[in-house]
Amino acid sequence: MGSSNTALHIPAIASEVDGIDVDLELFDEISRKVPHIALISPAGEDSMMDLHLAGGIQAVLKTLGDKIDTDQLTVTGKTIAENLQSVENKNTNVIHTLDNPVHEDGGIAILKGNLAPNGSVVKKGAVADHLMHLKGPAKVYDSEEDVTKAIFDHEIEEGDIVVIRYEGPKGGPGMREMLNPTSALAGMNIKDVGLITDGRFSGGTRGPCIGHVSPEAMEDGPIAAIRNGDIIEIDIEKRFINVELSDEEIEERLKEVKHPTGEVSGWLAIYQKLVHSADTGAILR
Repeated sequence: MGSSNTALHIPAIASEVDGIDVDLELFDEISRKVPHIALISPAGEDSMMDLHLAGGIQAVLKTLGDKIDTDQLTVTGKTIAENLQSVENKNTNVIHTLDNPVHEDGGIAILKGNLAPNGSVVKKGAVADHLMHLKGPAKVYDSEEDVTKAIFDHEIEEGDIVVIRYEGPKGGPGMREMLNPTSALAGMNIKDVGLITDGRFSGGTRGPCIGHVSPEAMEDGPIAAIRNGDIIEIDIEKRFINVELSDEEIEERLKEVKHPTGEVSGWLAIYQKLVHSADTGAILR
């Protein structure tokens, strides 16, 4: 689970298989049971080459041991356990042992609250300890382009909670990765800020970047009601994300919201009409 997008792709795949139900809560359940044993750049100092030289993903699986079900059959015609018989962890400074993990719990956390009633996703393993809890004023932008410009124009300050909305499955449409804002913040050396979006983040993201906020803004999720200066609190350890507004205030604001209207036609318009929220895997129904 090296990327928060795991919590998008797996539910989407599972939705096509009868008898399998995967929701966001499952990812949080797994993370609470399976420790974080490899910290790869940009969150850590080790590179993907370091991971490869230590034994790669097979060594990660071997190290996890009974934390995973190794009796499952693979495309090799053998079980996971059989595939791992000759595998060894060659560098426990890169792939940590279970009794000396990077973190006691896993890399992904699911946050809920009045800002994300159906859930949101953060790559917890890439968040520094002092950023696990944030509380600050919202700076609200309705597109990736707008927030990127704001960062370069020095509008964002340490302690801000940056909200990027209308980048979800319907709002994008297509749920882009917020690569430009995260890169811009790193380039401007702005570190202690929170990022919240109904869009996605990439596996290369670090810091308190909360994505997949559901329901999304285009579906009248509470994120659409946020205004500049609203106080937002993020507590990753306690798994909540809240804005200091009453339910009644959020409801009244949503009645006044006017969603952006872009020119979308053809297949993209069909997609926008049929796609569901990120917490379902952004599947089409």
